[in-house]
Amino acid sequence: MTRVAVIGTGKMGAAIARRLKTGGFEVSVWDRKKSKAEALDVGRVAESPADAARAAEFVISSLTGPQALSDVYYGRTGVLAGAAGKTVVEMSTTGPAAGQELAKATAQSGATLVQAPVMGSVPAVDSGALVILASADRVDDLERVRPVLQRLGEVHYAGAIGSAPALKLVANSMLAIASAAAAELMAAGTRHGLDPAQVFWVLTRVVPGLKVREAGFLQDVHEPAMFAVRDLLKDLDLGLAMYQPPVPFTFLARQLFAAVAARTPDLDISAIVNEYAKEEAP
Repeated sequence: MTRVAVIGTGKMGAAIARRLKTGGFEVSVWDRKKSKAEALDVGRVAESPADAARAAEFVISSLTGPQALSDVYYGRTGVLAGAAGKTVVEMSTTGPAAGQELAKATAQSGATLVQAPVMGSVPAVDSGALVILASADRVDDLERVRPVLQRLGEVHYAGAIGSAPALKLVANSMLAIASAAAAELMAAGTRHGLDPAQVFWVLTRVVPGLKVREAGFLQDVHEPAMFAVRDLLKDLDLGLAMYQPPVPFTFLARQLFAAVAARTPDLDISAIVNEYAKEEAP
């Protein structure tokens, strides 16, 4: 039985661990809050990231950002302290700079790195429908872990190390721009007298991905968050740091989501509709 350690048991990490467990993999987990890892009840709870790596063939991490990646991977008890000879699959959205630093450190530790940020949230994990953007310096490195990743969704090879993290930021920038545009047009169409449901329907014909946030756009229901505003704002900042200007649409989307994050950072990104609802208030 293939042994997989999942590092980070937030919403995505927990969903990944459960999905792998039901797929017949031997799963162990680690989280800085041990009680969260224990509550999953999917397998052994490791004492440290290094402990988790030593006992696994593959190590998957799903973390909140560059600082969390640094905290978990480096140091005496970090993943890389126990990862020699293992394949490390980093699925967080951390940007190219943090990814390149990790690639160098992974090589020095004797481990193999596959970067695999994802498109999709918990429902996509649960149904095995994630889109996994994978980068590796050798295609064989990806092929070794492909059976694990295919349990989670569709694997798209983006190129050498650094490609997938950059591509993920492009995807999330597009998500931010499309979501902000949809919120604007929902408000504009409603002001004109159109039925909001009809406006949303036509928007989803143009941008099908909006459909998963129907409750947010039509019923003002933004919890539980599939993708929190604060996390999208972090990704937009990473993207703006990576892009060569001008990128005016991304910059404007960042301003709009920053305003939402200042008030309701933990709501789903569909809460962007509230920026336009303010304009409707008397």
